Parts: sequence; structure tokens; C-alpha cells
Amino acid sequence: MALTRRGFGLGVTAGALARPALAAAEPLRIGYLAALTGPASAPTQGFHRGIDLSVEDVNAAGGAAGRKVELIVRDTQGDPTKAVNAVQELIGAQKVHAIIGPANSGEALATTPIMARFHMPNVHACFVDSLIDTAKYPNAIRNAPTSTQLDDATRHYVMNILKQRDVAVMGDTTGYGTSATASSVAAFKAAGANVVYQAQIDATQPDVKPDLLRSQAAGAKVIVLWSVSTGMLARLMNVRAQLGWNIPFVGHPTLGAGEIRDLLDKPANWENVFTLGFSNCTYDATGKLPPRTAAFVERLHARKVGIADSVLWWIASGYDQVQLIAKAVAAAGSSSPDAIIGYWNSLNPYPGIFGNYRYSAQNHNGLPTDEIVMSLANSAHDGAYTIAPGYG
Repeated sequence: MALTRRGFGLGVTAGALARPALAAAEPLRIGYLAALTGPASAPTQGFHRGIDLSVEDVNAAGGAAGRKVELIVRDTQGDPTKAVNAVQELIGAQKVHAIIGPANSGEALATTPIMARFHMPNVHACFVDSLIDTAKYPNAIRNAPTSTQLDDATRHYVMNILKQRDVAVMGDTTGYGTSATASSVAAFKAAGANVVYQAQIDATQPDVKPDLLRSQAAGAKVIVLWSVSTGMLARLMNVRAQLGWNIPFVGHPTLGAGEIRDLLDKPANWENVFTLGFSNCTYDATGKLPPRTAAFVERLHARKVGIADSVLWWIASGYDQVQLIAKAVAAAGSSSPDAIIGYWNSLNPYPGIFGNYRYSAQNHNGLPTDEIVMSLANSAHDGAYTIAPGYG
């Protein structure tokens, strides 16, 4: 599926313009590798809303250094092969100046080396640690946490707040799910936990009962889940209820996705589920969001951008991704790779909507660990969550 968002029109024929004027008027072309369809599409649907709004805001303000943003979208369907084909087309045929995405790590593991080879500025929100490496991939930054950061927050909650050490760890069969499960298992074992069961589940598998029964027989007291598939996660919640086994589910932010609500047999199946969250998108003890986030939510409502069926941090992260590129071009007055990447390397700190990022030439993982918290998965209001019990 090939979609192109045309954010700019010259209004006259190209031949009527002198070459310098044409160059000055050239749009800022941003490629977007988006799994808009397929089983891993839930996060992308959220990112896409923020990205669209951000493009509109940049263009309404006159563009980046006077250049309107043209967003060129390619639906990868969550397929690494399609993502590879799309990134080659965006670079070779579309001549984009920067690329956003992919939105999941399985695709990014395949596309990241290609973008590095062309020194293509790339910002994404994928979790796998190896996707960011300033020596191998100096062109890429992340505006999301790493798997290690998420592991640390999850393990802390399970072992130090829930006080449980017998865990089952499950993920889907994507590159992300496999990698995240392996690293999570290793980290739990290193911390002295007992990983009593480990599994990879196909996101389209209709019957997940065998895996829960095996976890139950092994003596699991908590199940840690790593998947972006809302369908798979909802099936696990429904089967847990059918078994009458109210074991805590803890893990991936998708556990709190609004899509899950419509896939549950009953709302109670969403109880005792704890999802990774982020302080900028979490309600405090008085039920308030940080001022910058609250203002962003008001703007989403005013622009009629849907939040209830998604996650606020996905939308906010997508918004920040466009801004990180557009502000780099505006600050440098250039869309060259070195200009964009050089700007990113100077951002310490950068106050985004989703997070307060910190980048340098040696650090392209911008989100501080202390901004990661656990939240009640079923507490979503305007895509944000109430902090989970047990935090000070």
C-alpha cells in the first residue's frame, strides 16, 4: 500500500522558476515506514495520529525554514521484507531527507543497517537495544525507551513491589517479541528470579490456553508479556478469566491499549494488569497530567484526534518525531544529513511532549530511565493512565 501525503504545491510550473527559487521552495520530504495494517498495527495507528498532527502544525506555521513538510507514507504491514523494500524506495526513488520508523523492532532490525549505509537521518520508537549504536548507526536516534530500560522497570515492579519471584515470560513470534522475551528472561534470572515458563506465541494463534495452563502447572505467580498484538493480549486476558486464575499480567505498554477493551469478554478481565507507562503520560496522585501534556491533550480534543482507542504516549511520540526533524532543518537552515544529525547531537535536554529527551554524539537513546513507571492498564482516560499501586 503506497500513500503519499502532499503537504506542498508550487502553484506554478517548474520551468517558470529560476533554479535557486526552486531549490528554496523544495519541500522537506519525510518518509514514514508505518505498519498501518496487520497484527502489529496498534502502535502505528497511534503514532500516525501524532505524526499527522505534527506535520499539520509545522506547515501551518510556515514550514521548516520556509519548507513545507511532505510526508510520504509506506504501509509495511509489520513485514520486515516489505519494510526493506519501502526504505529502499523512499531513499532511492522518493529522495527523502529523513525517515520516521519503523514502528516495531522486527522491521527496524532489517531496515536500520540500510539507512545507516546511506547516512539517512532516522528517528524511531523501537525498543530493541541494538537498534541504537552511535558507532554503527550514527544517523539514528530513538525517542522511546530501550528494552533494557523496560526490563528494569518491569523487573523492579514484579520483584520489589509485587514481591514475586516465580515468573512466566511470554512474547509474540516477531523479531521484537523474540528479542524482548530473551532479554527479559536473562535479566530476571540474573536478578535471582525463577523463570518457571517461557514461550513465544504466534500473534494470530486463536488458542492461547495451553500456554497459560503450562504456566499455571509450573507455578507462575506473575506473567510478563512482550507483544504489540492487542488481539493476542486480549485472548490471554480472556483465558485467564476462564481459568479463574487471577494472576498479575505485567509488561508491554500495549497491555493498556484502548483496542483491548473491545476485545475482552468482559471489562473485569482487564483487572490486575500492569502496563509500562511514562511519567509525562501518567496521572499524578491528584489526577492531573504534567502541564505540557495536559495542554497537548486539549489540542488533540480541539482537533478531534481520537485518543480513547489508542495510547497517549504513542500519539505524543509520533508528534515529537516530526518535530525533531523539522526543528533540525529550521535550526540549521539545511536538510543535509549532517545538519539534521548534528542538531540532534546538541539536544541536552529537549522538552518533547512524550519525554524530556537528552541526546549527544555519544548517546542516541534520549529517554531517561527515571521517566518509566508502571500503570494500571484499565485506568486509561484520554490515553493516559493512573500510576500502579506501590510507588512512593
